[in-house]
Amino acid sequence: MAWVALVVAGIFEMLGVTMINKLHKDRNLQALILLIISFAASFGFLAYAMGSLPMGVSYAIWTGIGASGGAIIGMILYGESKDWKRIVFITMILGAVIGLKLVS
Repeated sequence: MAWVALVVAGIFEMLGVTMINKLHKDRNLQALILLIISFAASFGFLAYAMGSLPMGVSYAIWTGIGASGGAIIGMILYGESKDWKRIVFITMILGAVIGLKLVS
């Protein structure tokens, strides 16, 4: 269950980062509220996962999901660069996250 909570925390992290971008562009209350809820949920699920998973592994996986997911969302929704080198490095981050799961 801790691994599921960690993945959910990473997904909320991606949503929070997306809401930062949306708040920067739109400056509305809805984006601010979603930003606060997203990060609160992300930290809550991360804290739950860290109750039974090692801190270093939990944080690395949470960060990896948030960073790679944020980059992918930026490419899909906000027209950020889809250069092949960028995709290779995002794939490397995801590979490292999967590797950590396999050895933990």
